[in-house]
Amino acid sequence: MEPVEISVPGLLLRSWELADAPEVLNAMREPAIFRWNSAPSAAAGLEGAREWVRRRADWSGGDHASFALAEPATRALLGSVSLHRIYDGDAAIGYWTVAPARGRGLAALAVATVTGWAFQRLNLHRIELCHAVANPASCRVAEKTGYALEGTLRESHRYGDGRRYDEHIHGRLATDL
Repeated sequence: MEPVEISVPGLLLRSWELADAPEVLNAMREPAIFRWNSAPSAAAGLEGAREWVRRRADWSGGDHASFALAEPATRALLGSVSLHRIYDGDAAIGYWTVAPARGRGLAALAVATVTGWAFQRLNLHRIELCHAVANPASCRVAEKTGYALEGTLRESHRYGDGRRYDEHIHGRLATDL
């Protein structure tokens, strides 16, 4: 699978570039991103951020499709949205946005856009979205984008702060309206 670029009003979903590494490192220093993501820590330094970008830019394994969220005019980094664990018609989706991009509906726009693209282009049947119960902003993104709440997974994931959290599991099917 080759990376693609998707443009929607107000947002560009583009390939990751090595030039994004310093901004990724800065983003990982934000408490909200660090706490709720399994991304490279600031302790990994610039080389850790470069490796993170390299992995997301390489779609050749077919097991993920990762996009940098960017300002359409400047291509400046606003966040990330990734489909991962793509296998046998199923996938999971994850995302984050930098602090200046929050409150603009960009996470929901990115999730909705990538979800539609994945159902159409990758012929997926089901996409799961999991988030810590203690992260209500992610629950709002799931609800806004049509991901139905399916249940709670007890202490199912260790997040960036090292703690295990209960998670909500949401799902979307290609057949959902």
